[in-house]
Amino acid sequence: MPSIVLATQNAKWIHASFGLRYLRANLAELREHSTILEFEISQRPVDVAEAILAQDPRIVGLSVYVWNAGPALQLARILKAVRPDLCLVIGGPEVSHETEQQEITAVADHVVRGEADLAFRDLCRRILAGEPNLPRVIDAPLPHFEQLASPYDEYTDRDIAHRIVYVESSRGCPFTCEFCLSALDIPVRKAESAPFLQQMQRLLDRGVLHFKFVDRTFNLGIETAVGILRFFRERYREGLFLHFELIPDRLPDRLRAEIEAFPAGALQFEVGVQTLDAATGERISRRQDVAKLHDNLRWLRDHTGAHVHADLIVGLPGEDEATFARGFDELLASGPHEIQVGILKRLRGTPIVRHDAEFAMAYAQEAPYEVLQTGAVPFATMQRMKRFARYWDVVANSGNWSATMTMLLAGPSAYEAFATFADWLHTTTRATSGIALHRLASLLWQWLVEERGGDAAKTGAAMAEDYARCARHDWPEFLRPYVQGGRQASVPRRAVGADRQARHRGD
Repeated sequence: MPSIVLATQNAKWIHASFGLRYLRANLAELREHSTILEFEISQRPVDVAEAILAQDPRIVGLSVYVWNAGPALQLARILKAVRPDLCLVIGGPEVSHETEQQEITAVADHVVRGEADLAFRDLCRRILAGEPNLPRVIDAPLPHFEQLASPYDEYTDRDIAHRIVYVESSRGCPFTCEFCLSALDIPVRKAESAPFLQQMQRLLDRGVLHFKFVDRTFNLGIETAVGILRFFRERYREGLFLHFELIPDRLPDRLRAEIEAFPAGALQFEVGVQTLDAATGERISRRQDVAKLHDNLRWLRDHTGAHVHADLIVGLPGEDEATFARGFDELLASGPHEIQVGILKRLRGTPIVRHDAEFAMAYAQEAPYEVLQTGAVPFATMQRMKRFARYWDVVANSGNWSATMTMLLAGPSAYEAFATFADWLHTTTRATSGIALHRLASLLWQWLVEERGGDAAKTGAAMAEDYARCARHDWPEFLRPYVQGGRQASVPRRAVGADRQARHRGD
C-alpha cells in the first residue's frame, strides 16, 4: 500500500491533473511509495473517500481548485472523520490565498500555499520521519524549472490514449489583469528549450497527438514560441492538435510565418481579449493595442488554418451591458471562430476586490464565486447576460449552426439579435442546458420563421446545410423538403483536430 495518495476531483475525466503529476514526479525517493487517484466532481465525496482510504495511506495530498472547492471540503471532512490519524495536506490555487477564511483549511492538518512541487516533498519527508510541531501553513518557495523533475512520464498509456495531455514551457505572467491570479507578483520562468523539446519528443514517440500548453503567455518570448512551433511543424502527422494561449496584440512576422505553415486544424489559439472598452481595461490594469489585436485576429482567420477562440468577460467593474455589447460586436467582426463569454469570478487573492465598494460588486459566496450584480449591471440584467453566454456556447460556439447563424445575428447589433433570441429561448424552454440538437433545430426554425417571419426556403436551406455538414441522421421532418441531392446521407471527411473545431472549418 502507498504511504502517500495524491488526489483531486477533476471537472471531467478527460482532464488529467497536471499538478498531481508534477507533485509525484518530484517526490524523489518517496515517489515509489505514492500513487495518484483522480476523480470527477460528479462523484459522491463518500465514494471518493472510500477509494482513497482503501489504499490505507498515511498522507493524503488533496489538490483544491475553484471548480472542486465544494466537493473537496466534503471529502476532507469525511476523510478526517473516518481516519482522524490520517495526515491531510491540501494545496492548490483555491487555498493558497485567504487561507484562514476557508473551512477546509481548518479540517486539514497542513496547507501548502503556492507552487508546491518541492515543498510538498519536503513536508512529506518530515511527516514520515515523525518530526513534531510541523507548521500548519507552509509558504512554498517559488521553484525554477531547473530544480524540477519532469512530470511527463507520469502520464500513463491510458492517459495518452484517451485524455488531454497538459504541458508547459513557462510559468508566470508579466501582466497585471486584476481578475486573474497571474496579477500577483509571480515572475515569468521559462523551461530550458533543449530539455523541454526532448520531453515533447518523448511524448510524441509515445503517441501523444493532443497537446494543451498551459503557459499563460505562450508568445511572450518570440524566439521560444517560434522554436516550439517549428519543432512540432517539422514532426507533424495527421491528427496533431496544439492548443496555446496567445497575447492578442503580439504576433510579429516570424511567428506569423510559422503559424501560416501549419496544416488546417492543427493549431488552436485561445486569445484573451476580456474587454474592448478602454476605460474598463484601464480600470482593471489590462492594457492592449486594440488595433493590433483586430489586425492579428483578422490575419489568423484569413491567412491560417488555426482555430481562434477569443475570450470576453461579463461583469467587469463599471462595464454595463451596452458597453459589453459594443465590444462583443466589434470582436465578432474580427472573425474569431468562437467567442467564449465568461462570467467574472472573484478568485481568491486577486486584486479585483479593490473595486467592490466603488462599483457595488456583489459575488456569490460559494465557488466559483461568480458576480451576481454590479452597479452597472443589475441582477436581472446579469442573469440575462449569463443566459446569453450559455446559449451562445450551445448554438454558436458548438459549430453546429454556422450557416444558420448569419440569419440569427442579422440586424444592426449581433449581440442584441442573439440576446433577443436567448430571451425567447429561455421563456419557451426554461432550460439553459440539456437541449438536444434535434429539439434545438425545431426551436431555431420556430424563432426564425414563425416568430420573426423569416423566409422559410432560405432558412430551411441554411439549416439543412448545417445538418448535412455535421453528418446528422435524425433529420427533423420540417427540414426534409430542403434536402437536396441526397445531402442528408453525407458524411464529412476525416477531421484533423477536435470535432468541434472541425465543424467550424466545415469538415
